[in-house]
Parts: sequence; C-alpha cells; structure tokens
Amino acid sequence: MPHRIVVLGAGYSGAVAAGRLARRLSREDVAITLVNAEPDFVERVRMHQLATGQDLTPRPLAEMFADTGVELRLAKVTAVDVDSKKVTVLDAAEGTNATGATDVPETTLEYDTLVYALGSGWTDQGVPGATEHAHHIASRPGALRLRERLAGLAAGQSVLVVGGGLTGVEAATEFAEARPDLDVALVADADLGHWLSPKGRRHLREVAGRLGLTVHENTTVTAVAADHVTTAAGDRIPAAVTVWTTGFATHPIARATTLEVAATGQIVVDGTMRSVSHPDVYAVGDAAMAMGPGDKPLRMSCASGMPMAWQAADSIAARLTGTKLPRTPLRYFNQCISLGRKEGLIQYVTADDRSVRAALTGRTAALYKELVCKGAAWAVANPLLGLPARRRRITPATAPTPAPSAA
Repeated sequence: MPHRIVVLGAGYSGAVAAGRLARRLSREDVAITLVNAEPDFVERVRMHQLATGQDLTPRPLAEMFADTGVELRLAKVTAVDVDSKKVTVLDAAEGTNATGATDVPETTLEYDTLVYALGSGWTDQGVPGATEHAHHIASRPGALRLRERLAGLAAGQSVLVVGGGLTGVEAATEFAEARPDLDVALVADADLGHWLSPKGRRHLREVAGRLGLTVHENTTVTAVAADHVTTAAGDRIPAAVTVWTTGFATHPIARATTLEVAATGQIVVDGTMRSVSHPDVYAVGDAAMAMGPGDKPLRMSCASGMPMAWQAADSIAARLTGTKLPRTPLRYFNQCISLGRKEGLIQYVTADDRSVRAALTGRTAALYKELVCKGAAWAVANPLLGLPARRRRITPATAPTPAPSAA
C-alpha cells in the first residue's frame, strides 16, 4: 500500500508543499491528497485589490494539479484525530463550494503523514460590534462582500480601515487610490509605519498625503457601530464602512486535537516543520509556530509560509527515502508593501525581520512587489516546474508503518 500523505489547505503553504512532495517522491510509493474547501487557489495577498473591483486571474486547483500525481479533494475539514491518524471532511456537493455543503455526509481520510496548512482567518479581537458591523479581507468571500459594499457607496462617504499593519496600510492606500471620491481613513494604534526605517516612514506618509488618506495615529478602537467607531479616548470616528485588519487568528481545529499548540493556537514545530508532539504531523504557514533567526517566531505571512512549505516537503521526502535532512533558510530579506497600483515600498530587513536603513520606493517598488506576487502565484500554479527532477523511491527501512485500520 502506498504511503498516504494528506495535505490540509491549499493556500500558499499547503499548495506548495503538495506540489513539492509530488516532485520529490515516486508516484509508485506515495498517494498525495490535497484537501481544500475552495475550488480555486486564492491569492490572499491581493484581497484588497479584489475588494476595489479589480478582476484577479482565476486559478482553478484542478487545472494546477492535473497530471501531477496529487489528488484534489474539495471538502471542508471538520475534525482531525492525530492519535488515530484520521481526518474528517465534508465533501462539496457537485457544483457548490464545500463551505456551504450541508446535505452530504462526512467522510474520513486516513493518513500516514499529515501536512496541516489550514492557515488563519480574521478575528474581531474581542471588540464589541466588530463582528456585526465590520468587513474584512482575510478571505475571498469577505473581500467580495466588501467589494459589493464599496461599489454602493456614494461620493463623499467614509471608509475607515482599522489596523496600521501591513494589511491595513495596503488596504487603505488601495481604497484611496481606487476611489478618490470617498473619504478614506486609517486607524493605527501606534505611529504610522512605526516599524519601518526613517526613509520608509517618510515615503509612506508622503503617499498617504498624496492620496488624501486621513490617518489617526496612536488610536485604539474599542467599539464598532453601523456608522462609526468609538476610540479609547471616547472619540467617535464616522465610518459608512469599517474594514477590520487588526490581525489574524489560526484555524480552531488544531486546538481541538492533542497536538501541542502555542497560546496562539499554532502547532508547535521543530526546525523541519515537524510537530514536536506527533512526529507524523507537519505544520506550515500561519498554522505553525516555527522559530526563525534570533529565536523569534516567524510572522504570519506568505514570506514565511512558502519557505516553511519547502522545508516540510523536503524533510518528509528525506525521512521517507533515507536521505540527508535539508535545511531551508527561514529568514527574511525585505517587506514588500503595495501602496496602490502605482506606488510601493520595499523595506529591507535583517534576518529576524528588523528594518534597516535601506528601502526602495516609488514606481520601481510597486513593480518589484507585483513581480513578487506573480512569482508566488506562479510557484503554486506550476508545482512540478522550477525544481530539479529528484523523485526518489521510499526506503522500506525508513517508511513509517501505516496505522492499523479501525475495523
């Protein structure tokens, strides 16, 4: 019986891991199943573009993984039993999205090796009214709902982006550029771009000024209503639409297992992306608590997730084939920030993600960011290209024994 590898989630990390495993291992020895609730690959880094009405290139997963040896399973993961090595899924009804399929029975997938890449979603951070009244761009459905809402706004109405991190900055500048007729504002709980170099901060402020973006710095939102937010200082900031970008929360399934997880709900892994509590489970992307340079946790990002996927796939292949464990550099080089379609900011950083003096700005930086986004999507869409042919046979002495059947 082939060694069964199940990959949960086809975001950047999960899709790359599945494709790399297919490239590394012989099809005679492994059966790779990629489980995802959506039929298409979602470029999450472009959700602010989708929200403004821009059309993104469709990327059907079935086409991307055709003839790769990876079986695509369109289904929603409902439970994971890491002790019996089983995953419970709700398959998509034909022609529907798995997240809305409720009239089909749950089924069980058994695995020998699991790659957990269910990622993260938006969180209201416990702020009253955020769930009821705020929009988000952490998923395609969320971005599409916001797209419809923004399209219905009349000139002069207000849009407030809450959250001054990378997602909030990209969203606010994108909205301001795409809809100059709207009153777009950004709330940041610290100085705008406080983590950037002086050059980076200056450029961000210059672009915000040119776009007419109002910035409320060192401000904390404590409540959200239908037409305004309330701050910790008791001020009311008008908002016909509030967009919540204060951070991400991990998928809750990991907490419900016996896996060792961090306070964030992320699965604790070693340097090979292997669970420290269950050696047949690997975690990548936002779902994993992995340590980078300086013994600092890697941040939730595409920049972290893809190298983590390379490391996990290569580690699995090495252990199954009895070859030397590889080490992928898990470090940072820069932060790529889009400021609308015409402006960008490439902030160069240390290995542990601290800003240095050097930064690239302007149109060149925007083109750089676009190339990075296209390159990441290309890597997912072409899972068997870009790597040397190294499909190896599993070594019987190193192959884990399959879990016994429940029957």
